[in-house]
Amino acid sequence: MSLQIDVVRTRGLGDSTYVLAFDGIGAVVDPQRDVDRFEAVLNRTGADLRFVLETHLHNDYISGGNDLAHKTGAELIMPAGAAPVFRHRPAFHHEDIVAGNLAIRPIHTPGHTPEHTSYLMVIEGREKAVFSGGSLIVGSAGRTDLLGDDRAESLARLQYQSVNRLAALPDAVEVLPTHGAGSFCTTTGAGSLTSTIGAEKRSNRVLAYADEDEFVRGQLSGLVPYPSYYRHMGPANLTGLPAPTLEVPVLDTIPPGVTVVDGRPTPEFAAGHIPGSLGVELRDSFGTWVGWVTEHNAPIVLVLNQDQDTTEAVRQLIRIGYDDIRGVVHTLTGDLESFATVDTATFNGAITDGAQIVDTRAPDEWELGTIHGSILSYVPDFASGTPSGLDTSNPVWIACETGYRAAIVASILQDRGFEPVVLTGAGVTDLLKRTSESS
Repeated sequence: MSLQIDVVRTRGLGDSTYVLAFDGIGAVVDPQRDVDRFEAVLNRTGADLRFVLETHLHNDYISGGNDLAHKTGAELIMPAGAAPVFRHRPAFHHEDIVAGNLAIRPIHTPGHTPEHTSYLMVIEGREKAVFSGGSLIVGSAGRTDLLGDDRAESLARLQYQSVNRLAALPDAVEVLPTHGAGSFCTTTGAGSLTSTIGAEKRSNRVLAYADEDEFVRGQLSGLVPYPSYYRHMGPANLTGLPAPTLEVPVLDTIPPGVTVVDGRPTPEFAAGHIPGSLGVELRDSFGTWVGWVTEHNAPIVLVLNQDQDTTEAVRQLIRIGYDDIRGVVHTLTGDLESFATVDTATFNGAITDGAQIVDTRAPDEWELGTIHGSILSYVPDFASGTPSGLDTSNPVWIACETGYRAAIVASILQDRGFEPVVLTGAGVTDLLKRTSESS
C-alpha cells in the first residue's frame, strides 16, 4: 500500500490543494470553494473521502472545506484555535487522528496565523509527508502581517519556532505547502510547489538565520502589498459559506447598478468597450485583480467573447467571495469607448516629448529601474484615487511590464475623464533597455 498525493494547483492564487489516497482512505487538504475539482480527482483514485483538513483560516480565499465535508459526509478537521461557527473536529497538537494504518498528526505551527496547524502523515508508523500550509514553504515561509501590522512581529516570532519545529522532522519527509510561488501569502523568494525537509534545511533561507531576531527582521522586510479583499476572507471562513452555482445567464442588456467587468483580450477591450467598464483580461490572475480594485462582492456583469470560458471567470470570482454575478454579455451594442495601444518605439517617443507617464508596476519592481519623471503608482492605488499631478487635458501614457496591468489602470482613468495610451506586449524594462541602447 502506497500513499498517493495529487496536487491541484490554483495558479491565480499561487496555492495548492492536496488530494491524498491511502488504502482506500481519501483526504483533501485546504480546498477552495469550487470543490468539483477535488471530487473529480477523488473519483479517479477510487478512495472514499474520510477527512477534509484545513491548516488555517485562509486570508486569500474562501474555503470549500465545510461545503465539501457536508456534500460527502467526510469529517472536517480544523485547528483547535480556529473556532468557526460550524461543526468540525478540532485538531490538537500531537493528538493523532487514526484511520487504519494511517495516522494524521497535527502539529501546532502558529505564525502565518495564530491557530495555524500542519498535518504530518504517518503511514504504518513511518513519517511520510507534512502538509505545512502557510508555515514552512519551499524556499521561504508564510508572511505574518496579514492580520495587521501590529501583530506582525509577535506572529513572526511564533513563525520562527514553527518552521524550526518542522525542520526537526526526518529529512525524507515531504514538505507540501498550501502557499507557493505567486501567492501574496508568502514572503519573498517562494520557490516551487513541493520539497523535502532535508532539501529545505540545505537551501531555505528562513532556516539559516542565526537567531529569532534576525529571522523576524528578515521576514518583515521587503513585503509586497497584498490584495484588499483579504480582509474579508478570514471572517467569511468562520461562517462556512456554501458556494453559489458556477452557471450564470447570458444577458442581452446591462442591468442598472452593476459593475461591468470586461475580460476580453486587451486589444479588443481597447478597440471598443462599454463606457465605465473595468478591463481585466481573463487570465489566471483575473479574480485577484478584480477583487483588488472593486468593492468587495459588488454585483457584477461579465463581458466575454463566446469562446472564452465563462465558468473559469465565475470560479475565480467566487473563490474570493464575489457571489453576486448577474450574468455575462457576449455582444456589445450602443455607443462604445476606446483607447490607443502602442509599441515601445511610439512610447519612447512620447517619453522624449515629455508626455505624462504612469508606471503601474509594484513597488519592488520600481527598485529595478524607472523612467525619469514618471509617476509611480501601483494598480491598486487607483481604486481609491487618482495620483496627484495627472492632467486630464493631455494623454496619460501607461506602462507596466506586459500591458496587462496598464490596461486595468487605463479603464479606471478613462472612466475619470482621462485619455489613456497603453504600452502593450512590452513594459518598462523594455523601454529602459531601448533607451540605454539608443544613448
